[in-house]
Amino acid sequence: MCVMPAADSRNSPLKQVRRTLVFASVCIGSALAQCAVAAASVTIPFQIDPAPFGNPNGSFDVPPIRCAAVVGEQPGAVTITGGKEGRWGCPLSSTVNWLNLSTGASGSAQLSDGLHGFPAQATLETGSGQVAVTVIPGHGLATPGVAAFYVP
Repeated sequence: MCVMPAADSRNSPLKQVRRTLVFASVCIGSALAQCAVAAASVTIPFQIDPAPFGNPNGSFDVPPIRCAAVVGEQPGAVTITGGKEGRWGCPLSSTVNWLNLSTGASGSAQLSDGLHGFPAQATLETGSGQVAVTVIPGHGLATPGVAAFYVP
């Protein structure tokens, strides 16, 4: 919050107007800068390693699954979705478990089913702080995807 300094009787009215305009521009500029910082979203990629036939090392025919966490779209929330073009790539109907390491809050969600051209995603209301998530695919053998990041 900006507070205008008290008027000084030694200053001319022109100096007071100039000081007021400079003060107002600084306050408006700082308010707009905060809005611009809050509006920027960040995508954090992570992967799920498949384990076909019980092989935890994966194989050449089953590549890693690419997921992403998108923070900054909404305050205190993160969206888990695919890491490929158009937010595709994360397994449909996977279970997402999360823990806010700063507050101790935790929860779980289910990725959507990807029907009607909408990619699988889940928006988690984690609150602000350092958050850890695991994505566990609902089908096949896979090593869960794990990521940790800061949610503004």
